[in-house]
Amino acid sequence: MHAPKREVFDVRARTNTDPKGIVRDVETYTEQPWGLYMARPAPGRAQFHYLESWVLPSLGLRVTVFHFNPGHEKDQDFYLDVGEYTRDGDRWVGVDHYLDLVLRTGRDVRIVDVDELLAAVAAGRLSPEAGERAVRVAVSTVEALARHDYDLHRWLGANGMFLTWRD
Repeated sequence: MHAPKREVFDVRARTNTDPKGIVRDVETYTEQPWGLYMARPAPGRAQFHYLESWVLPSLGLRVTVFHFNPGHEKDQDFYLDVGEYTRDGDRWVGVDHYLDLVLRTGRDVRIVDVDELLAAVAAGRLSPEAGERAVRVAVSTVEALARHDYDLHRWLGANGMFLTWRD
């Protein structure tokens, strides 16, 4: 079982250090009191060529839109990573807690990678307390999305978080 993925978003340097330690240039960073937006190309990825993410520390979420390459499209509108996201000056850090949610606007949301979370806790890679927080974040997010007809923007807008995207 791999350790939790750690990612650094360096606003001043306009870089994003991915979990493998690869430093990538970022086209756009936008900071809000409640989160950080990042947009960057994804060179070398067969599945997608560009990604946009909002890091939302108070919710324990990172919301991503992948711009898929032809033939790699997925039936999803948003991919939500559950984790711990913190800000330290111009640097934001994300530590993934294995659970993810796949949202199809107006239709449904699925929790995925439950097996990874359980294996990480069992292997001591993630504390039981962090594992429990991840489950609570995932379940509360599913409940909130269901109450808002699986509309991410409606839910977050009701909480004063207005996400913007490239397209």
